[in-house]
Amino acid sequence: MDQPIAGLLTDLKSQGLRDDTLVVWTGEFGRTPMAQRQEAAKDKPPGGHNPLGESLLLAGGGVKRGFVYGVTDEFGYPSVQGRVHIHNLHATILHLLGLDHQRLTYRFGERNYRLTDVYDHVGSEIIA
Repeated sequence: MDQPIAGLLTDLKSQGLRDDTLVVWTGEFGRTPMAQRQEAAKDKPPGGHNPLGESLLLAGGGVKRGFVYGVTDEFGYPSVQGRVHIHNLHATILHLLGLDHQRLTYRFGERNYRLTDVYDHVGSEIIA
């Protein structure tokens, strides 16, 4: 991931677009840092799904540079500090895009729902 993301950010910077472009690089779950038993792995990469700690990258678009938020335990498994609920991550991304997540609703079953549900914390800790 290092080379492609570095290439993308370098290209955005050279075109004067880095500060105006929000880059979000993530997956659907985290990976554990420990190896799985070989018979269970069956040609899969080391480590298993980690539902308790995930890494993602936010860059440009108003995010602090060179900043790490959150910590996992000494084994790299559960996050123990700086946990962010997925709806709060969405609220933060929408804020960085200039949208008020509290006003974004959709109607379903005779009721209005917010895209970020009842969560409303914008992660000001990561905003430049």
